[in-house]
Order: sequence, then C-alpha cells, then structure tokens
Amino acid sequence: MELTDVCSLETWAALEEEIYKRSGLNPAVYNIHGIRINANPRWPNRLCPEIKAIPKGQSFICATAHMNLANMAKQSKQPVIEECDAGMVKLVVPIFVNGTFLGAAGGCGLILDEGEVDTFLINKITELEEDKIEKLAQSVPSLTMQSAQELASFIQERLSEIVSRYQIKQGK
Repeated sequence: MELTDVCSLETWAALEEEIYKRSGLNPAVYNIHGIRINANPRWPNRLCPEIKAIPKGQSFICATAHMNLANMAKQSKQPVIEECDAGMVKLVVPIFVNGTFLGAAGGCGLILDEGEVDTFLINKITELEEDKIEKLAQSVPSLTMQSAQELASFIQERLSEIVSRYQIKQGK
C-alpha cells in the first residue's frame, strides 16, 4: 500500500500547504523510503536550498536526519521533534494505516527555541564558505518547542482524518 492509495497527491499537497501556513516550515509528506511524494519545497530560509543543492548536504544532513527521525517516529508511533545536524528543527509525524507504516509528514528548516545553525558542520560537509553560511544562517527564523508540539498535534489530527476517510471507504 502506498500513500497515494490512501488519498490523492492533491490531498497530501493540501496538508503540506497547511503545515507551511501554520509554521513556515518546509513541509513534506514522505513515503517509506524517505522520498517526498510532492516535489515542491517551500523554503523557510535561504540556507536550506544551498545545503540541499550539494549532494553531500542532501545525503549527510537532510536525508540522514529524515531517515533517523522517521525511524524513531515509526518505532514510537509518535511525532518526533529534533534538530538536524545543521542545527535546524526537523518535525516528523508517522503515518500508519491499519498498523502499516506508510511514511511520514512534517517539516524542517527553522531554529528551535534558542538553538543556532551549526555553520562549522555545514562547512565541513558541504564545503560552502563559512562566511556565506553565516550570512545565509541569518535568514533562518525560529520556532518555539511549544509551537512545534502544537504543530505536531495538528498534523496528527489531520493524518487521523485522512486515514479515517480512507478506512471508511474501505469498510474498515
């Protein structure tokens, strides 16, 4: 079973839009392989697209954070809110249908509470100039842990509605 068996790409895109409007995070719905099902990032800052444009940045910062947090969310069946190695928040809410893990929804790209961007690590992984990283890091907005937790609850509720509609259609 795939996420698109549960509902249309448009429904998932609408959820992503709601996440973005509520938080400013780069929203995404991911399949079990950690691949976005809608390829339209909404960058919350100017640093994230620079990191993702570099294969090592995408692989060793973004993809690694998602896969680790998605696995934690899958195991706990609860949202996970952590920082990626670049120092920005990553929020992952697991998607289960009839006990089967189908992926995750969430967002990333803001600084959590009083955190800060790890310019040193980004430089070592991506080889971007540290001065450039520091300048771009100034564009990264912040999010409180309370706001992140409220967003996680909102996403859980929306996922529950989406899954319930699917299960009703399936007669389960």
